[in-house]
Amino acid sequence: MSLERDINPWGTNPDDAIDAEMSAIESSLDKLLTRDPAYWSTGQKKGRLERLEKIQAKQAALKLRVLASAGDIAEETGAKDASGWMRTELLVDKGVARSQIKLAAGVAKYDLVAAGLAEGVVSQDKARVITQALDAIETDPAASAEDLILAEKLLVEHATRLTANELKIIGRRILAEIDPERFEAAEAKALQREEEHAQRRTFFQSRDNGDGTIDIHARVSRAVGMRLRTQLDSLAQPRKLSAEDKGRKAPYDRLLGQAFARVVETYDVDQLPRHGGHGTTVFITMSVEDLRKDLGTAALGFDGEKITAAEARRMACNADLVPVVLGTDSEILDFGRTARLAYPVQHRALRLRDKCCQAEDCDAPAAWTEAHHLKPWSEGGLTNLANMVLLCASDHRRIHDPNYDHERLPSGRIRFTRHTRAC
Repeated sequence: MSLERDINPWGTNPDDAIDAEMSAIESSLDKLLTRDPAYWSTGQKKGRLERLEKIQAKQAALKLRVLASAGDIAEETGAKDASGWMRTELLVDKGVARSQIKLAAGVAKYDLVAAGLAEGVVSQDKARVITQALDAIETDPAASAEDLILAEKLLVEHATRLTANELKIIGRRILAEIDPERFEAAEAKALQREEEHAQRRTFFQSRDNGDGTIDIHARVSRAVGMRLRTQLDSLAQPRKLSAEDKGRKAPYDRLLGQAFARVVETYDVDQLPRHGGHGTTVFITMSVEDLRKDLGTAALGFDGEKITAAEARRMACNADLVPVVLGTDSEILDFGRTARLAYPVQHRALRLRDKCCQAEDCDAPAAWTEAHHLKPWSEGGLTNLANMVLLCASDHRRIHDPNYDHERLPSGRIRFTRHTRAC
C-alpha cells in the first residue's frame, strides 16, 4: 500500500501530528490522575465534573468517527465488521463492540447528532437514543424527509436539558410534537400495538431452588413494571435510610425483594375473586403441642409444601389459619375453622397506640408494621388490642425465630436476646 497520500509536500507525515496530539492527551490525563479530588472545593468538583462530561462526549465522538471508517480493519481481518478485531485485540465483548459500530454508523448519518457529540453537549448514551428514534422515523411511511430533519433538530435541542431516559420517552412521540394533527392518531395506534404486544409477552415463572427460596422471573408491561417498582421503592427506600442512620447497610436489591414479599403478604385477600379463595391459607399438619415447639413443620396451602412451625406462627398473624390436627395414623381428628386476625380497624387503632415498631432497637414507622399476637392464637390468644403489638416485618420474623428469646419491657417495647449455644 502506498503512503504517498499520507505525506504532504512539506515532507511531514500527518500521522506524526495525530500521534503527538494523542500523546499530549494521555500526558495530560496522567498528570490529572495524580491530583487528589479530596482537596478540591465543592464548586471545583462540580465545574470539573461538568467539563469531564463534555470531554467524554468529545472522546466518544472521535472514537465513533474512527469506527465509522473502520471497514478496512474488517477487510484485513476477514470479519463482517471491526468487532472481531476489537474482541481479540482490545478485549471488548463482541456484542458491545457491534453496538458501538452500529452507533458509529448511525451518528455518521446525522450531522446534528455528530456535531452535538463533537461539541460535548450530546453524550454517547443520548446519541444512541436519538439515532434509534431517527431510524424509526426514517422507516415510518407517514414521515417525510422534512419530518426527519426537524425531529433531529428538536431531539438534539432536548438533549441539552433532558436525561437519556427522558429523551427516549420524547423520541417515541417526537412526530406528534412536530405535527400533532397528523401524527397523534398514528401515535395512539402505535401505543395500542405496543400495549397489545406487551400483553402477549407477559408471563410469570417460578422455580423452587430447594434451599428455602424460589426464583421468580416475570415480564409485564412497562406501565405495570413502573408501577410495581414505584411501590417497592416506596417501601424499600425509607428502610434503607433508617438502616443507614443506624450505621447499617443492606443491598438495595435485598430491600426490594423484602418489599416485594411484603406486598404479597399484606395484599387484601378480600379483593381476590371469590373462586380464588383466600390469598394464603396455612394448614397446620401437626398437633397443637408440636406447633408450640421451636422445631416442627407445617404444610402451606393445598399442595403440602413444608415450612417451619415458626414461619407458620408468623404467617398466622397475617393470613387465615386452619388448624388440622392429625392422629398417629395421619387421619384428620379435627378440622378447625379459619380465624382472620387483626381487622383493619384494629390495625389502625394499633398504629395510633404504638406509633412505630415496638422492638426495642427499631423505630420503623407504623405504616411498615404488622400486627403480632403476644399470646399466639394457637394457644388461645385473643384478637384484641391488649394481646397485639406492632412489629416491622424483620422483627416479626425474629419474634417467631426459635434462635431468639424475647421479653416485653414495662414500656411495652420488645427486647430480643439471641440464644447462646454451647460449643
